[in-house]
Amino acid sequence: MLMNVSRGLHHCNFLLRPSVIAAGIALAVTLTAGIYAEQQNRLVHHQSSRAKVSEQLGLVRAKLEGNINSNIQLVRGLVEVIEVQPDIDQDRFSRIAAGLVDHHSQLRNIAAAPDLVIKLMYPIKGNERAIGLDYRTSEKQRDAALRAVGSREMVLAGPVNLVQGGQGFISRFPVFTEDEDGNDRLWGLVSAVIDVERLYAESGLLSPDLPIDIAIAGQDGTGSYGTVFFGDAKVLDNHPLISSVALPSGSWKIAAMPKGGWADTPPNTWQIRMAVLFGGLLLVLPISIAGYLYDQRRANMRELNRRQSEMERLSHRLKLALTTSKIGVWEFNLDTSELTWDDRMCELYGVDASLDRRGVDCWSSTLHPDDKARAEEEFHRATLTGGAYNSEFRVLTRDGTTRWIRAIGAVHYDLDGRRYIVGVNWDVSTDIALKTRLLASKQNAELRNRELEDARAQMERNSLHDSLTGLPNRRFLDERLLSGHAGRRVTALLHIDLDRFKQINDTLGHAAGDAMLVHASSVLKASTRADDFIARIGGDEFVIATTSQTSEEHLAALASRIIVQMRQPVPYESHECRFGVSIGIATADPREGDCGKRLLIDADIALYRAKSNGRNRFEFFTASLKAEIIRNKRVADDILNGLERKEFRPYFQPQFDARTLDIVGVEALARWEHPTEGMLTPDVFLKTAGELNVVPLIDRSILEQTLWQSTRWKAAGVTIPKMSVNVSAGRLYEADLLGSLDGLSIERGTLSFELLESIFLDEKNETIVANIERLRSLGIQIDIDDFGTGFASIVSLIQVRPDRLKIDRQLISPIVKSESRRRLVASIIEIGQSLGIKVVAEGVETMDHAVILRDLGCDTLQGYALARPMSSDTLMDFVRDESWRRAA
Repeated sequence: MLMNVSRGLHHCNFLLRPSVIAAGIALAVTLTAGIYAEQQNRLVHHQSSRAKVSEQLGLVRAKLEGNINSNIQLVRGLVEVIEVQPDIDQDRFSRIAAGLVDHHSQLRNIAAAPDLVIKLMYPIKGNERAIGLDYRTSEKQRDAALRAVGSREMVLAGPVNLVQGGQGFISRFPVFTEDEDGNDRLWGLVSAVIDVERLYAESGLLSPDLPIDIAIAGQDGTGSYGTVFFGDAKVLDNHPLISSVALPSGSWKIAAMPKGGWADTPPNTWQIRMAVLFGGLLLVLPISIAGYLYDQRRANMRELNRRQSEMERLSHRLKLALTTSKIGVWEFNLDTSELTWDDRMCELYGVDASLDRRGVDCWSSTLHPDDKARAEEEFHRATLTGGAYNSEFRVLTRDGTTRWIRAIGAVHYDLDGRRYIVGVNWDVSTDIALKTRLLASKQNAELRNRELEDARAQMERNSLHDSLTGLPNRRFLDERLLSGHAGRRVTALLHIDLDRFKQINDTLGHAAGDAMLVHASSVLKASTRADDFIARIGGDEFVIATTSQTSEEHLAALASRIIVQMRQPVPYESHECRFGVSIGIATADPREGDCGKRLLIDADIALYRAKSNGRNRFEFFTASLKAEIIRNKRVADDILNGLERKEFRPYFQPQFDARTLDIVGVEALARWEHPTEGMLTPDVFLKTAGELNVVPLIDRSILEQTLWQSTRWKAAGVTIPKMSVNVSAGRLYEADLLGSLDGLSIERGTLSFELLESIFLDEKNETIVANIERLRSLGIQIDIDDFGTGFASIVSLIQVRPDRLKIDRQLISPIVKSESRRRLVASIIEIGQSLGIKVVAEGVETMDHAVILRDLGCDTLQGYALARPMSSDTLMDFVRDESWRRAA
């Protein structure tokens, strides 16, 4: 126990020794000094790193901002040229744009879109597909284009992927010109593409020697709210240095950090630690280390001073550039409302440069009274919204000089977070004066052009009137009245055509025709009011245009009066000439604007209808008439195309023996396999085909296809005793009807031609009678179709001697319920039987019809009760299946 106590006292004495205490104190001092030294080292390294990054970032930002603004200023110059010369052509545009798109700028191409349609392009090569692009219909570019037009300011968008390859920033400048009244009118857009790669490269962003990583956000100029479009987005999350790139229509947020990130540990950390370690052993080492750190700190300070000098040199160069370009720089503190000007600003505004601080009132006091309210409003709006500032106004200097000033500015933040608007002003008085002179020259040129146009119009007056009647001619009508240049709105138009004028001209000579035209013009003058317009627009065509309020009753009375007067005989030498007129009338819709030319077309359509309805009459144009004309035109075009594409097909409706219900034949019915409307029946196209005179072609096609199908039926073992095809009236008048049948394989007794009763009965045309006899000689039988609807006599039946009569469905349909109709049909059947003519009943819709007709002695039945018209393939299946017998 005593030994343990002795050992404890010895240990305490050791700890209380001066050397140990000194060692402890020395160790504590050494540790304290080491910790302090390491902290100072980290602080110096961090400040040095941020200073280097700040310097590099400032240089890159300045280059990037300068390059963008210089490109935009180049394009803005082209925009000002277009504002003065809105009718600029491609050659002029290319010459100006060629000076902009070169190696001195990053512009890739420039396009101009008058009326929002791209028509001007430089360079054209490689951009051909863009020419003709309509911004209003382009889904990708419409919103940006309309935003530029709506804001009336340049809009910078991008970067975007270009169709030609690569990426670019697109600046869109809305162009407004002044009309004759001094009002702004949208001319269109000017778009310039800034090449992304060249912009980045020439701004130093792509330099391999750049010691920092940079990220840029704010696509489309949206600032800190936009997405990252350059660099790695992770830079923004690693405590970067942040600055703002001011754009004319927004800003970009640019962030930077050293490559590889911020180094938490300075490169000399272990040196400091080793120094501290050795300082614990040698008291001299802390002094040496302190000296080393002091020298290193001085070196860092020298580097900072060098960089400060470099910044001052760059600032001097910038100041020299601003002085040379006569651009003044100003800064407005949004928090304190303090306005700072440089010397050039004071020169521009003519104020005392000795004042260091100036308020907005100082600036406002120099504004021209006519521009003051607008300029203050634009500046106030920029300070409230924090957006880009762009204005143009006049100022009055103390010596009475008036200057035009253009001002631009943008919001930026300093390192302490304070907001400023920094901008530039420059004198554009020369540009405005040039623009004014150009505008005055343009107005003088337009005045001279109008004088020349008046002289030319006076010289052309004789060419605008008809030399025979003295009336205005068609050219006068088109240029002076229907175009609306006369200042009068046409309310109604009468298109007048002389009937039988050609016969007078051909028989009595042109002098007689001229006399009739003079007489017609005098009748028209006597029948119209003083404010009505009369013109001769063709050989025997006249037009009456009414420009005052009128009514259909008045127009109808006028037309009737003209028709009556024109019917009166006109003496010419020893002859009394008679002619009439057909008149088409069209009236204007009061809800529509100028529609003179449209009225002439409508009146011409109505005139066509008047002529087709018998001539010597008048017709009004109606919407239904227009729709009918358009529909008939479309159907006519489709018919002609259908003949070329062989779209007309035969459909076959079987004919049955009334007693045995055996198939005794088929009738080939024309069907049109329309490409869009499906299968069409003759009631849709036959009338139009008749007007086109192509019914014989359709009949020929149906006949040829029917004969070809008959060979298929025989090959398939299907027996069809007889085929009936329709023949149009026009073919019976053809002298070479039989010649057109040469080359067709027609078996005697198997083919019959169905002719309408109204075609030939009671006719004494020798060609028709001769053709019927020739057809019989070829073994082709003759059927009378739709019997009972015409005016044939018993004598004509005896003369023609047809093989079959086909009673029309209008007579067959009522026989089930009408005894009188039943007796009438029975009489027709008896007449046919007495003359040896077979009788076919059409329109057999029910089996009751079939039973009654059988009992009346009818020979053949045809109708939906037994079979509908069908294709050839369906017919073969129908004959084999004999399904009609089960139905019966």
